[in-house]
Amino acid sequence: MARASWRERIAAAKAERVAASRVRVLRAVTHRDGARVEVDGHKLLNFCSNDYLGLSQHFAVVNALQDAASREGAGGVGSHLVCGHHAMHKALEKELADWLGAPRALLFGSGFMANLAVVQSLLGDDDVCVQDRLNHASLIDAARLAGCKLRRYPHGDSSGALRMLREASEGIAMLATDGVFSMDGDVAPLRELALAARVQKALLYVDDAHGVGVVGPEGRGSVAEAQLTSDQVPLQLVTLGKALGGYGAAVVGDADLIDHLAQTARPYIYTTALPPAQAAATLAAVKLARGEDWRRGKLYDLIAHFRERAATAGLVLLPSETPIQPVMCGSDARALSMSATLEQRGYWVTAIRPPTVPEGRARLRVTLSALHTHADVDGLVDALARARDKAEAEARVAEMLR
Repeated sequence: MARASWRERIAAAKAERVAASRVRVLRAVTHRDGARVEVDGHKLLNFCSNDYLGLSQHFAVVNALQDAASREGAGGVGSHLVCGHHAMHKALEKELADWLGAPRALLFGSGFMANLAVVQSLLGDDDVCVQDRLNHASLIDAARLAGCKLRRYPHGDSSGALRMLREASEGIAMLATDGVFSMDGDVAPLRELALAARVQKALLYVDDAHGVGVVGPEGRGSVAEAQLTSDQVPLQLVTLGKALGGYGAAVVGDADLIDHLAQTARPYIYTTALPPAQAAATLAAVKLARGEDWRRGKLYDLIAHFRERAATAGLVLLPSETPIQPVMCGSDARALSMSATLEQRGYWVTAIRPPTVPEGRARLRVTLSALHTHADVDGLVDALARARDKAEAEARVAEMLR
């Protein structure tokens, strides 16, 4: 039997992407100024960033980065367990644990790596990981790579989660969910999931990448918003590159579990530590996120304003009360058309298509930031309505020509 050709395989995959309008395009940002960016020579108002609190360019954060880099250099120089663990890392871990009300925290290079670390270090062939169907790809990949049984319950269905935990009665069980879902913007039913985990003696793990900094008291995330403790949620993920405006991630929670990760998690042991300067910048961002509630207040005022204006314009939204506000388009072609029209009008909103979202559920993922104004939102909604009308007209013409 002849060996398959990798060139033929990738050519076929590319042809499928082109035919389905699912080619991803890499854009180059040449300059950022608050919510405004320059992309390929065009100045756009950015509505697809995860910089929810507007901290990525805050002078205190940038100054901390520059000051630490001038003293400590640009790189992490080694893994944490060799020579890469710096006092700045230790200080950031302590601040994160204190903020989120957990015994300990452990830094990782990214949220993706952190999720791989948690699942792979705790689960094996005889264990089960029960997950929400709309969990982030990193949680799904983590379970597959761990070799455990992966069970996925219908989105937000705590009864389905309980049923799947009951069906897998042997071995260790982990119940894993996003806190705030990255493509829908809704929040997991964490209290119900915590009860299911307790009844079935499962470990509840919450990936709160899009929740920490944004929801809950002091921005402590969806776990705190649900009034759950670290005993009920032994591990949770916080990313440092979304509301905190930097890069990296941390897992916070039970001290014994965190120590186990530090001793056994391959994505922690076998990779270079975050640069100390990046840790210093994030430490400054955490202090701002904790202390400046006005940023969340402004953000939620903008969310309410956007939803009110969008409803008046007849835009189809999902029931999200977070900065992630999906505008539903349906077909890939309509999402791409609307995104292109928005860019022509000076707004950057990326079209999200399968496999990132389910078939027939393409959307524009609008994300709001404390950097935006009411006038920015008004202009966006007007542009969205015009883009929708144009896309619908194009679809009618295409149907007549078919």
